[in-house]
Amino acid sequence: MLKLSLVAAGFFAIAAPLGAQKVRLEVVLPAQPAWADEPPAVSSAGLLADPSMRDLLSNGFPARLHYRLERWTSGRWFDDLKAAFEWDVILKYDVLGKKYQVVRVVNKKVESLGEYHATVDAESAVESPYKVAISLPKKGERGYYNLLLDVETLSLSDLDEVQRWLRGELKPAVSGKKNPGTALGRGVRTLVVRLLGGEKRHYEARTGTFRP
Repeated sequence: MLKLSLVAAGFFAIAAPLGAQKVRLEVVLPAQPAWADEPPAVSSAGLLADPSMRDLLSNGFPARLHYRLERWTSGRWFDDLKAAFEWDVILKYDVLGKKYQVVRVVNKKVESLGEYHATVDAESAVESPYKVAISLPKKGERGYYNLLLDVETLSLSDLDEVQRWLRGELKPAVSGKKNPGTALGRGVRTLVVRLLGGEKRHYEARTGTFRP
């Protein structure tokens, strides 16, 4: 029954960037009678399966997955954005402790999703279905959900630092509390990441149009 509802709602699987493994990203509606009463769930697979992504994680680069789910109404002439909900999932590998830490951040509140020694277990926690607390459509309101996801393996501060390093401007790190050698090392690693093209990836998925 679930498969029938997925097909009827017009769900799309999203392909990863060229050279990466395929990614599945879905917005899953509840059973049809509950479309106006229960929230949708977001599920995914393969987001962190790319070898370059795993290499970055194993070297201590945290992965940040930023989700934005939008609810649109379908009009005769144009569509209208009615609601949006955003959250983050952060995955970090503790090199010393040899374990992955997974957290979800919603409205600046942090929820631990557990600690894992196996990569596959950490990925399962990151990609597990999540019911999104977005405002629901009214009965008879024709519309659809649109999901946007950005996967990042670098913070803005990392990017700023490697740009300064490329220009030979290590003064911020030298004059502050950071060790210059450490700053240089991070700059080299960040440059490698940027050359690999792994710092940010964007995915989108949407449901078909439905009416509660």
